[in-house]
Amino acid sequence: MWKLLKIELFKIFRRPRTYIAFIAIAAIVLLIQLAFYVDGKVYLDFLLGPLRDSFEVEGKVLNGYLVCFVILQMLIVHVPLLIALVAGDMIAGEANAGTLRLLASKPISRFQFMICKFLASVIYTLLLLCFLALLALGVSVLIFGTGDLMIAKSVMIIILDGSDVLWRYIAALGFAALSMITVASLAFLFSVFGENSIGPIVGTMCVIIVFTILTTLEIPFFNSMKPFLFTNHMLNWKGFFEDPVDYREVLKSALVLSLHIVFFVSLAIVAFQKKDILT
Repeated sequence: MWKLLKIELFKIFRRPRTYIAFIAIAAIVLLIQLAFYVDGKVYLDFLLGPLRDSFEVEGKVLNGYLVCFVILQMLIVHVPLLIALVAGDMIAGEANAGTLRLLASKPISRFQFMICKFLASVIYTLLLLCFLALLALGVSVLIFGTGDLMIAKSVMIIILDGSDVLWRYIAALGFAALSMITVASLAFLFSVFGENSIGPIVGTMCVIIVFTILTTLEIPFFNSMKPFLFTNHMLNWKGFFEDPVDYREVLKSALVLSLHIVFFVSLAIVAFQKKDILT
């Protein structure tokens, strides 16, 4: 099984499309960092404008922690598309290339085959997020240094001590990984039913968009569904930047996401085991 997993990883990183996500993330992150480096004072004036009328703001507000938080807020909602580019191609790509019959004839069960495919998607997802963390946090700290993290909310501003920030980023990125694996599992499920990767990719993004809209609507019928929609929990990585952290809410969201992953992958395995690949 380990050998098959290595083969799947080789196939993923052999495709040029795999590197589109890494290139896109690098370009966007570096552009944001450049914008802060050249004209960060404008952003700070916008952020602190109302405060400066009543309070004296001191210290190094523009630092790597703040820049990283802004980057994550801007990118984390776009990363699902980059995840779906690969996860949605895992089975559908084999069907499109005509290699699915050959793979199914190998001396390995369909269950093992699907598990290896999904694990390869998970590894790709984790590598992509590690790359994002390295650029967004590592490079930002290298350029702008560290300091207290000031987070502006609609009705308040939270200031976190610089010595209390790093662990929050590690925990938030771990939660974000769980969110992105949920997206990968959904794209993986759709991939079982597709004959090319376009359908699963578009289908995954459509589900995310529709569910996200439903979570923002105040309709009595849909309000009862919100706690069960995975999109309602994907952005709860921000909970680690509350003071204090509501661990109960974060753990509840992590449980909901984990249950979705199990459900999507189980459904994909069952569907593939019943799939007629001779036609």
